[in-house]
Amino acid sequence: MTDHTTDPTRLTDLTARQLLAGYGRGDFSPLDATRAVLDRIEVVQPLVNAFVRVDAEAALAQAEASTARWRGREPQGLLDGVPVSVKDIFLQRGSPTLRGSRTVRAEGAWDEDAPAVARLREHGAVLVGKTTTPEFGWKGVTDSPLSGVTRNPYDPSRTSGGSSGGSAAAVALGAGPLSIGTDGGGSVRIPASFCGIFGFKPTYGRVPLYPSSPFGTLAHAGPMTRDAADAALLMDVISGADWRDWSQLAPARDALASAYATGVKGLRIAYSPTFGNQVAVRPEVASAVRRAVGRLAELGAYIEEADPDITDPVEAFHTLWFSGAARLVEPFGAEQRELLDPGLREIVAAGERYSALDYLAAVDARMELGRRFGRFHESYDLLVTPTLPITAFEAGRETPRGSGLRRWTGWTPFTYPFNLTQQPAASVPCGVDGDGLPIGVQLVAARHADALVLRAAHALYESGAVPHLPVPVPVPGPGAGAGAGATPAGS
Repeated sequence: MTDHTTDPTRLTDLTARQLLAGYGRGDFSPLDATRAVLDRIEVVQPLVNAFVRVDAEAALAQAEASTARWRGREPQGLLDGVPVSVKDIFLQRGSPTLRGSRTVRAEGAWDEDAPAVARLREHGAVLVGKTTTPEFGWKGVTDSPLSGVTRNPYDPSRTSGGSSGGSAAAVALGAGPLSIGTDGGGSVRIPASFCGIFGFKPTYGRVPLYPSSPFGTLAHAGPMTRDAADAALLMDVISGADWRDWSQLAPARDALASAYATGVKGLRIAYSPTFGNQVAVRPEVASAVRRAVGRLAELGAYIEEADPDITDPVEAFHTLWFSGAARLVEPFGAEQRELLDPGLREIVAAGERYSALDYLAAVDARMELGRRFGRFHESYDLLVTPTLPITAFEAGRETPRGSGLRRWTGWTPFTYPFNLTQQPAASVPCGVDGDGLPIGVQLVAARHADALVLRAAHALYESGAVPHLPVPVPVPGPGAGAGAGATPAGS
């Protein structure tokens, strides 16, 4: 990078690694970068509604402390001074975590960090704000009765996806290069695909969670970034051990940030464009994904078109997901339930009808799916699919208008199976459709093979296969500005 300007617009274009390099050279400071990000948030928030809370005073204080450390050549950890946002599902000390719900009261001590947030603090990250989520992260788009509709950076009349839609929109718009989201059925990968960023769902347990998700072991936490290299760096931070999560994995033996750049030469990759004709994929999406697969072949990977031996596990997923929603609201009285998103109330009602035997049958189906994918990965290092069969649709809807689909799982058939199996999976931008809306390709590996996913994703970035999607400066579209907006700290 030869232009080291401190112009706020340019600073907000930089990746975390570029910011850290600039701090080290003295080209600019964490305070410069944080001010630029906060200025950027003021511009984009009215248009896309990515944040529910921005604490500028606290962020600037953290940035000042980081600037002093860099001046003394004693940076703290791996992310010192990098602006980071956090989905409003994670506990953050000093900030209410309302989870997109009018049933959660803002009053209280809020004196505890979730494990990933605690690791961010330890590594000197600057926490700029909390990002939007649908209520309790229940669906694949981001809108809620509490915080309104979150919109797509490339067309504010479209959805950002979800449930980590605020994080995806923030990263895409330069409102901080890093964010952490949650993914219970695609909630990192869906908005990453719709918003043209990188989203990574690691193996379950790699990133400790506390409190545990009401959706149980379907729910993962992961990075949302500009590229795979930043995600590897962020993973090395947020995957630090935390005793509060009994299901966490043992610490990784090797840093992901040192393992992602070894390329794909010799890897055995299965390309499944439609899951064996089970999914109707839009032609523009199919073509973009096929081009990405072709680039992997050019880079030395062995590609074979092959479909995993599965049928759509949506019924098992619904049983587990809807039961989790029912358990979540079990303590709620009638008045609280009336405050819920109507769609959430519907799946709660469905979840309440399941028996213990239904739940255990879904667990059996999940175990069989995991066994089948385990066998599949005996033959293939990676599986490549579209992240989604479509691009972003109208904001404020759970499903595309005219699709005939009832639930968000109807248009996410490539994402939720890998929450059932707990495999690492990522969405990488691979093109745009005729309306300029981003398209994502999904890379999946066997459980614990997180580094393989990041290696392949990084290879696509390094080879130029990932299209240059300029940081968009959105203009108001139909309904833009209708979100509830971010709440400043102290208001």
